[in-house]
Amino acid sequence: MGADRAAGGPPVTTVMVVDDHPIWRDAVARDLADDGFTVVATADGVATARGRAALVHPDVVVMDMSLSDGDGVRATAAVLEVSPGSRILVLSASGEREDVLQAVKAGATGYLVKSASKTELADAVRATAAGRAVFTPSLAGLVLGEYRRLARRSKSGQPALTERETEVLRHVAKGLTAKQIAARLSVSHRTVENHVQATFKKLQLSNRVELTRYAIEHGLDRDG
Repeated sequence: MGADRAAGGPPVTTVMVVDDHPIWRDAVARDLADDGFTVVATADGVATARGRAALVHPDVVVMDMSLSDGDGVRATAAVLEVSPGSRILVLSASGEREDVLQAVKAGATGYLVKSASKTELADAVRATAAGRAVFTPSLAGLVLGEYRRLARRSKSGQPALTERETEVLRHVAKGLTAKQIAARLSVSHRTVENHVQATFKKLQLSNRVELTRYAIEHGLDRDG
């Protein structure tokens, strides 16, 4: 892990900034450098983030959710695969429940919305480097609630599907195609497929027939 020691002082936290908007990316990098961090790399997408993280192994990665070739969830998983000692702090315009929870499940330590001030961002990077979870206040309760829900499901032996995964599964059980489900939920076709694939993995199923059977057995083909 790449912290340099500044003139006999404490180690300097190294940071990589991942964002597909060049002006915003450069501004964040500049603000963090002004606050005493060493910005060792920037990236605009999943592939570049993975490649550069493998080379520089930053202490903290400041990660956007919308990237040039994918999203922050994929990029978080990709970075942690090649640099497992790095910690991910999401900095995104989105405060949507699914974005927050998916980022955390992929391995993000914290999540800030882009309305955070320069001081809040700098403090969050320091906390993230120290291994502390940092969330925009309005999102902290959401994440805590999800952890509690997962803990309850784990104790009961039930698969820990998210609310959206359960919703998609309910529509699959009713015979809707991914395109129809996407229209019903106002999300992209790819998002629906991602939820279906995640559900396959969690339930250890291999095809939609098995998925539909599971849903029917658990009453998910009925409304309510």
